[in-house]
Amino acid sequence: MRMAIQGIGMTGGFGSGVEALRAALQSGEVSPAPGPDGFPVYRAGVAGLDEFIPKRALRRIDHFSRMTLLSACLALKDADLFDADRSRMGVAIASGYGALKTTFNFLDSYLDFGYSCSSPTHFSNSVHNSAAAHVSIQLKTTAPSLTVTQFEMSVPSALLSAQQWLAEGRVDQVLFGAVDESCEVLSYCRQQFFGAGERGPLQPFAFSEQSAVTGEGAVFFVLTRADDAAPYGCIDEVVLGNHLISPVNLAADDLLIIGADGHKECGSYYAELLNGCGASASAYAALYGSFPAAAGFDLAAAAVSLGDRLLYASPDPGVPVATSALTTQKLDQESLACLKFGSGGDYGLIRLSS
Repeated sequence: MRMAIQGIGMTGGFGSGVEALRAALQSGEVSPAPGPDGFPVYRAGVAGLDEFIPKRALRRIDHFSRMTLLSACLALKDADLFDADRSRMGVAIASGYGALKTTFNFLDSYLDFGYSCSSPTHFSNSVHNSAAAHVSIQLKTTAPSLTVTQFEMSVPSALLSAQQWLAEGRVDQVLFGAVDESCEVLSYCRQQFFGAGERGPLQPFAFSEQSAVTGEGAVFFVLTRADDAAPYGCIDEVVLGNHLISPVNLAADDLLIIGADGHKECGSYYAELLNGCGASASAYAALYGSFPAAAGFDLAAAAVSLGDRLLYASPDPGVPVATSALTTQKLDQESLACLKFGSGGDYGLIRLSS
């Protein structure tokens, strides 16, 4: 069943809102902020959240859930549904890491003070579904609520759940989001694994090199059944699979937005596929960084591209492959596809059309 994209909201290393993403796509330049250890990271802000949620209600809500709430509110505002009844609106969230910083803060409180004195606030915010709960409570979305965690495949997996809800008639709209955050523990672990490969610059099309730079952010979509026209097009198909068992099926005229984010392990699959089928591809991870839920930002870039009738150039300072989109070009065809590879050949393919 096709799903119409009625609104988009987001916050990432490039700023907040659809216009901030569009500006980043047009300029092709977003610089990560220096981290406390000297390694760069794409940080997401939450400025403007108190425009939608009273400050008093945000007192015990952590950064992970604040990013979630801001992006969800911006998506509702973009769809002109912020003041509408939301009793038939479901919430589906994809996250690879969950509330990382809060989880480690809770573990620290347990190690420091023991079982009886560990932080209840950190514990309640550390569970993966906490952000979805905050959205349901603060925005009064009383239909089903779900958080899906499947690392790089979290976004397409959660989209399949949203699609099923709409097909069954359980909801009239789905507030679908993808959220991940960074923290010092994650940065330390990635440095131990990848060393200097974490220093950037992030080069999506340098498939044989490790150039991933940590990022964070949240992006939300208001999805409905595709009965009416949609400003950002429609999601036609969501496919989960494994390339080693059932290879990705692409046509030579396909236009792709690939989730290549500087991880060498996954880069080999993109290189093999693009060199074999000849499809044209763009990659925008250099605008928001490397994290599992970044596939949601790829989906947002595809939706904005369909709305603008443009395929934006890839902001890749590395050596491009023959099939990469080097310049912004008019989008003559009516469809785009987002492709994300994970470890072991797992992939998620999302097809959109206007």
